Parts: sequence; structure tokens; C-alpha cells
Amino acid sequence: MAALRSLAIGAMKTAGHCNIAAASRQHARDATRTITTLGLSQA
Repeated sequence: MAALRSLAIGAMKTAGHCNIAAASRQHARDATRTITTLGLSQA
């Protein structure tokens, strides 16, 4: 679980988010934002 959390934090920092708590809330609200941040295409 800790490894997944670290991966998520690293992805948000790489995407340019400086406030991880706010970014986590935004990504929790909108799954398409998470897909875009990870660089995956939407089906």
C-alpha cells in the first residue's frame, strides 16, 4: 500500500502539482483527470 501511495504522489509531483492533498481530492472527484495525468488514453 505504501508503494502505491508513493507512486501516486510521485506521479502528481511529476505532473506539476505542489499541493498533494488538493491534487488527491481533485483526482478522486474525476477519474478522467487521473487517466490524463498518467498519460493513458480514454476509451
